[in-house]
Amino acid sequence: MILALFGQPNCGKSTLAKMFPDFHNIDGDELRELFQNKDFSREGRIKNLNRASDIAHYLNNNGTNVVLSLVYPYKEARDYLNSLTKDVKWVYLTYEIDRGREKFHVQDFEHPEPGEALYLNTEWMTEEECITEIKQYAKLSS
Repeated sequence: MILALFGQPNCGKSTLAKMFPDFHNIDGDELRELFQNKDFSREGRIKNLNRASDIAHYLNNNGTNVVLSLVYPYKEARDYLNSLTKDVKWVYLTYEIDRGREKFHVQDFEHPEPGEALYLNTEWMTEEECITEIKQYAKLSS
């Protein structure tokens, strides 16, 4: 399974991803460092996301569960991963309060359509509540 946690910076993607110890975590910030990708244009973001999707698909095909913690702001990039495998569960994390990283938000973020992802507001939910919801949605045992 590929569990894709996505949303604007500082919504809790990396924090929640670490709570899935049996999954290989591909973190967006770490991936950018590894590949020295500092291109934050739409094209640069999609290139980085597609690279993450390819890696996740490869690992998943080899029997490894993967949790992705990346912004995934564009439907095009989400559709690319969906075209590689049907074994993806999308979880959109959001919040409304100022958390200090709003200057890094993707201004042209394409929000998922209803039914495309599980929506969780990390402002209103505890980490434990989020994990419980994600496990139920992805049909993971507790």
